[in-house]
Amino acid sequence: MNSKEGKMEKKTKLWGGRFKKELDIDAARMSYSFDFDKRLYSYDIKTNMAYARALAQLGILSEPELKALNDFFDDLLEKFESNDPSIYGEDEDIHSCIERLVTKALGDVGKKLHTGKSRNDQVVTDMRLFLKDEIREIIKLIDSTLRAIYDFARQYEELIFPGFTHMQTAQPVLLAHHMLAYFEMFKRDRLRFMDNLERTDVCPLGSGALAGNNYEIDRSLLAKELGFSKMSRNSMDAVSDRDFILEFCSASSICMTHFSRICEELVLWSSPLIGFIQIGDEFTTGSSIMPQKKNSDIAELIRGKSGRVLGNFTALQHVIKGLPLTYNRDLQEDKEILFDTVDTLKSSIKCFYKMLATVTVRAFPVNLSLKKGYILATDFADYLVKKGVPFREAHEITGRVVLFAVENSRQLEELTLKDLKGFSGRIENDVFKVFNVKQSVDDKDVYGGTASRRVKYQLNRIKEDFRWEM
Repeated sequence: MNSKEGKMEKKTKLWGGRFKKELDIDAARMSYSFDFDKRLYSYDIKTNMAYARALAQLGILSEPELKALNDFFDDLLEKFESNDPSIYGEDEDIHSCIERLVTKALGDVGKKLHTGKSRNDQVVTDMRLFLKDEIREIIKLIDSTLRAIYDFARQYEELIFPGFTHMQTAQPVLLAHHMLAYFEMFKRDRLRFMDNLERTDVCPLGSGALAGNNYEIDRSLLAKELGFSKMSRNSMDAVSDRDFILEFCSASSICMTHFSRICEELVLWSSPLIGFIQIGDEFTTGSSIMPQKKNSDIAELIRGKSGRVLGNFTALQHVIKGLPLTYNRDLQEDKEILFDTVDTLKSSIKCFYKMLATVTVRAFPVNLSLKKGYILATDFADYLVKKGVPFREAHEITGRVVLFAVENSRQLEELTLKDLKGFSGRIENDVFKVFNVKQSVDDKDVYGGTASRRVKYQLNRIKEDFRWEM
């Protein structure tokens, strides 16, 4: 960019014949996207090579010309990968950069390459190729998260843990059961990304600017060359469709919400006020002024970044919602949104599963917590039901028993039989069998429940489904 003249060099644009004046320098700064879309270079080269082969099939390019293009693109790919400074100019975007380079190197052969091809169908093809690769990598990262959660649950398979509702002590559960709840969430995330991958795997190349291609280009060959399993069915939809990116951002936002939830629990549990866990030094930081601090910063950062990903989804939806068919320049906004979402999600997943592997559970504070908050009150109510008391009446009686215990600073198991009989004549000496957290856990022996037998079944089923080796 020539800052003195405030103009863009005409030779770097793919357009200009219609215009007398150059683009204003501030307008150029707003509209030029090379700085962020250059990461698509390998996909743009791949798209151009596939298109060149399709043009050769039509006789628009000769075999020597095709070979020259293939050789050039092989060399250009190496230059991009080595960040060779000779490839960079004052280009509008990665597509114009590559066209400039091929035309400069091969003259008319480079100029032929754009025959029947628009940046509209090229851009969206590059984006689909990029996102396909990223989704596959994200699915692998989620698999690593699932394995980390599974290993954690296995390690603490028998540890009884306080279950919460409203952040209040509720009922005892196995810690493994608690963690497997997150396993189910991330497994659903995995399915969402797999579904997204299927809808991203559609080749739009050959759609032209919006109406199709005048040269009877073999779109099935293009799809095969580029590794797509399907072709777009409508050229106008093909160049304007960003649903696959919007869907990715939605799946990413839901996934990051799940990471935020589990990180919130790790933050709480690691506080000395609760002290259930310790997070490894590799994923905690200290204070610049308070030497005793060990802060769960990575968990907090992941929790915070969930808002960023949600914002990206909302931003893209707002970009798209008012657009008429077909391509509009607003759609350039999809790239920074997508790239940031991909990068944020991947870094968050990597840090999370590595962090979880460093977490150790402190059994003593966990066991102590089970003696607080009248965690067996519901089991006591169920005991009354089994003695013939209607549940609503049993609930009322239990509430009064808990109130009595609170007012006398005692736990339920510290009450005497005489104390308890004062609330119901149906209470007998066997009531004290109820005040046992292990019994409480094992009584939840239903499919999906927290009973040891059921949790063990779930862990074994997961191992079989994912074919994991121990």
